[in-house]
Amino acid sequence: MALSREQMAQRVAREMQDGFYVNLGIGIPTLVANYIPEGMEVMLQSENGLLGMGPFPTEETIDADMINAGKQTVTARIGASIFSSAESFAMIRGGHVDLTVLGAFEVDVHGNIASWMIPGKLVKGMGGAMDLVAGAENIIVIMTHASKDGESKLLSKCSLPLTGAGCIKRVLTDLAYLEIENGAFILKERAPGVSVEEIVSKTAGKLIVPDHVPEMHFQ
Repeated sequence: MALSREQMAQRVAREMQDGFYVNLGIGIPTLVANYIPEGMEVMLQSENGLLGMGPFPTEETIDADMINAGKQTVTARIGASIFSSAESFAMIRGGHVDLTVLGAFEVDVHGNIASWMIPGKLVKGMGGAMDLVAGAENIIVIMTHASKDGESKLLSKCSLPLTGAGCIKRVLTDLAYLEIENGAFILKERAPGVSVEEIVSKTAGKLIVPDHVPEMHFQ
């Protein structure tokens, strides 16, 4: 079974460390805020100028003026700061974000990422992704392993315009967790019930499969 959006967010949340400043991109990455391990101090940053995002609000706590970069309503945790987007991007460009989690259309074996444009389709533009992939050394991409047409999104070379070059080292898809090293994807974990053979068949770029590939576990 492929991972649900919530399970993908849960798995990425395990990569958090105490004291991290973390930027969450729009889409599935925003769900990571709901799965920060209990007792861990992590400050979530939204590029529109909020440091200290909490989980999504309930109907009782919703505030229409408190939004993230994807225009979703969010909460602010104790100790949060609100500032201009200019200061927010200074934080990103200055390398002060410990971990960035963002989506992508394509990733290739050289660590290139294409996340902002599909020719012929209306898209919102690059947003802050270009700054995030350039300013952060620790990046995790969350995306589906294949497109809706069944085409692999893990490639030998990205076909779409790049957001950043040589900057991606870790990818979590709905089928697997992979690392990128020396021009290849390395299969580290697989989704529960997903076979290595299925992952191989849906990975267009060079894939290294260790002798033992453990399944991810969820409570």
